Amino acid sequence: MAPEGWQRFFVGRRPSRTLARAAVIVAVSVVTFGWVLRPIRAHGPSMLPTYRDGGLYFVNRMAYLVREPRRGDVVAIRLAGPRVLFVKRILGLPGERVRIEDGIVHIDEKPIDEPYVLHRARWEMREKRLGNREYFVAGDNRGMRIEQHELGAVDRDRIVGRMLW
Repeated sequence: MAPEGWQRFFVGRRPSRTLARAAVIVAVSVVTFGWVLRPIRAHGPSMLPTYRDGGLYFVNRMAYLVREPRRGDVVAIRLAGPRVLFVKRILGLPGERVRIEDGIVHIDEKPIDEPYVLHRARWEMREKRLGNREYFVAGDNRGMRIEQHELGAVDRDRIVGRMLW
């Protein structure tokens, strides 16, 4: 292939147009994957079987700009700094009373249906009333002992976004 052929192959007939397209693709990628969709890697078994340990997933940081988190949403929660995130499921909403008895989560004295939980240990937790900006979260792998889980109330400001996959 002649030198002109290589140039045409890599940058096209109009290099300025090709450069503009490449700049747009880079800008869209930076905005999408740097701000809107944040990639995270799941660590640990607390969300099994919904999310596997070591899997790469995306958090939609725009999901809660138009609506508040709902029961059943799987969310990323910021702990310390922007890089440390937990993946948990929302079980309790602001103002509700949450308790766990014999592995069953009760909201305002009524057990909730959790079809995503395959195994249950005999978790026990006294009733807790959530504040105006608090959500109760836990992992889906309830077969583990409760001491091995990070669960409880989190402030709305710590919820980064909703998990996509």
